[in-house]
Amino acid sequence: MSGTESPPGPRLLLGRPLADTVTREVRQGILERGLSPRMVAVVASDDPATAVYVQSKARQAARLGVTFDIRSLGAGISQAELHAELERLSNDDTVHGVMLELPLAPGLDADLATLHMAPAKDIEGLTPANLALVAAGREAEALLPPTPRSIRFLLREVLELQGSRIAIIGPGRTVGRPLTWMLNNRGATVTLLNAFTRDMASVLAPQDAVVVAVGRARLLRAEHLRPGQVVIDAGINVTAAGVVGDAAPEVASLVSAITPVPGGVGPLTSALMFQNLLRAMRLQRGEAVE
Repeated sequence: MSGTESPPGPRLLLGRPLADTVTREVRQGILERGLSPRMVAVVASDDPATAVYVQSKARQAARLGVTFDIRSLGAGISQAELHAELERLSNDDTVHGVMLELPLAPGLDADLATLHMAPAKDIEGLTPANLALVAAGREAEALLPPTPRSIRFLLREVLELQGSRIAIIGPGRTVGRPLTWMLNNRGATVTLLNAFTRDMASVLAPQDAVVVAVGRARLLRAEHLRPGQVVIDAGINVTAAGVVGDAAPEVASLVSAITPVPGGVGPLTSALMFQNLLRAMRLQRGEAVE
């Protein structure tokens, strides 16, 4: 390489190629089985990132021929009213998948709400029943959370998970906590960071990869990392400049591989959610799944 050439940039871990493969398989499964899947997204907040994510799901559903309904309950709904709606959808035989979009409005308890969802319709893997199976290492029997599963797929593009050291910033119920178990189930050594973690740079120094999933723009900065690490950015932040992740832009110049936002975790997450829908329909019919 001559002195005037720039060093190669990081590998961009794009979710679209993997998502396209999964989507083709889902579409084929729907057609071959003559299915008419229906899924419902329950929104109980006025969170702008949630609105972006739900519309992305709706577009994907339309492409696959899946009926997609949005139940916008508003940020002022009560806990009891939310429970009643989730129970109604869980008992509706025409509904095959139910999604409770998080975060909920202030004052609403997501943990209590998920107790009122049928685990076999929980296509985002948030109910205690599904999470318990993942924590117990019984993933084959569960509906796995799509975002952690997407992250695991993308990490496998550049790392051998068994024996790798992976840090997760953000212990949220939708990403960080289940991902900790899911990576551990594949033999990775996992370090989970939270808002009280001191000296982040020292904690992250020995890691092979860093996953950030907090929902705070520029949370992960170059000063926290060392050259050559892998970064999976699962953050979604709606700003005046558009949708950005949790990693600051300068992080890309330091790492060996990184997921862009948008275009990284998101597309694959959406595809895996619809794959979960087909799996959920089999569970609801009492079929054995692996």
